[in-house]
Amino acid sequence: FGYDEFRPGQKSTLEHVFNGENTLCVMPTGGGKSLCYQVPALVFSGTTIVISPLISLMKDQVDTLQQLGIAATYINSSLSTKEINERMILARAGEYKLLYISPERLESGMFLKELGNVEIPLIAVDEAHCISQWGHDFRPSYMYISSILNHIQTKPIVLALTATATQQVREDICQSLKIDNEVVTSFERNNLAFSVVKGQDRDRFLLDYVKKNEKESGIIYAATRKSVDQLYQSLTKAKINVARYHAGLSDNERLEQQNAFLQDEKPLMIATSAFGMGIDKSNVRYVIHYQMPRNMESYYQEAGRAGRDGL
Repeated sequence: FGYDEFRPGQKSTLEHVFNGENTLCVMPTGGGKSLCYQVPALVFSGTTIVISPLISLMKDQVDTLQQLGIAATYINSSLSTKEINERMILARAGEYKLLYISPERLESGMFLKELGNVEIPLIAVDEAHCISQWGHDFRPSYMYISSILNHIQTKPIVLALTATATQQVREDICQSLKIDNEVVTSFERNNLAFSVVKGQDRDRFLLDYVKKNEKESGIIYAATRKSVDQLYQSLTKAKINVARYHAGLSDNERLEQQNAFLQDEKPLMIATSAFGMGIDKSNVRYVIHYQMPRNMESYYQEAGRAGRDGL
């Protein structure tokens, strides 16, 4: 992977995994969580399963691994039944070192049965806070993860990973996935600064700030679709090159807007909390909350999308 040394938490997580111990790893965004399952996947025989709720991130990671010459693929709702069947045949034949799947696949008894015929040494659960109803992004399909363990003959090691988890969420994850070991690094990221702006006309402030940082990539979070649309219209009117994202847009439009942002065609994204989980864009220079999110965890998760390149 081209690194000379481990980042905080990586080495101790790997030691647990190589000792065959189920482990929870809490590491900040950009801290290098994916290395904690990619390295063991290359060492262990068989196919490591990575459960991830993020279709865009799956594709990014698989593309990167394939460029490094590592046999990896993904199965999610973006594929046809024919493509899924072809990939499962190759998985059963041991052709992949890593297989990324969306948690929704685990709701299919047929799919679980097929996984039972794959040699699986390790299951990595990304965005593991989604297991907990106390987490900021609970997903019911994550409740099916424990059922995968009953379908696999050899007992795989379980590695759960997340960037943010309160004590209660961590306990939930450990209980659900039968985990005894935790590696929790600092939440602090030295390259981020946090500030609050008070006593200003927020629209005026926003326009001035965005104009001043026009060439930089940024995200503005608003609490409602209506606020997103209003900001999008007013900034577009001010000739700012801006994208928008919320659940009210069609799938195609969301994908179009997301890609324009990821490829720097539109450096600024205005969005509700529906945008951003797992967005692998390293050069976001600022994140502004037009309205505050519903809890501190969500705030930290969203603010943490800035500066993933360490700058």
